[in-house]
Amino acid sequence: MLRLLLAAALSLLTATSAMAQTVYLVRHAEKADASADPVLSEAGEARAAALATALADVHPDHIFTSPLQRTRLTAGPTADFHSVPVEPVGFDGGTPAHVAAIAERVRGLPDDAVVLIVGHSNTVPLIARALGYAEAADMPDCEYDRMTMLHLMNGMAHSRVTRYGAPSTCG
Repeated sequence: MLRLLLAAALSLLTATSAMAQTVYLVRHAEKADASADPVLSEAGEARAAALATALADVHPDHIFTSPLQRTRLTAGPTADFHSVPVEPVGFDGGTPAHVAAIAERVRGLPDDAVVLIVGHSNTVPLIARALGYAEAADMPDCEYDRMTMLHLMNGMAHSRVTRYGAPSTCG
């Protein structure tokens, strides 16, 4: 009986230590204009729908965005599909404070949490770096199709970069 309890405890410990947070980071979809807080363009709406499709088999526990509507609108179809609220994180204290606040929120979640973060070309790489992905490449203003997936476990970040939706036309 004792052996059985020890085996069960060891199995539980092994399973728990193997848990990893999974974080998906994307930039907001294409915007309608160059105003301070624009809505999405038609291409942006299509990309937001493509994000929901790309994450259809993933169930995010949390969705973090900036307070700007282009990030919330990009996250919207995914949030609706999974019935998860969008949680805007403000820019109080500037970009460094925003990045730190998102990283802190992610670190405060359970080890098995799945998170979607929708940011901006200047914040997505910074958030990835703050979460331990030191090699996160900068993002040009014309890039909208990059999705970075991080597995965070034991203080390490393992990454995979993929593309979703229509290819970005940087040129």
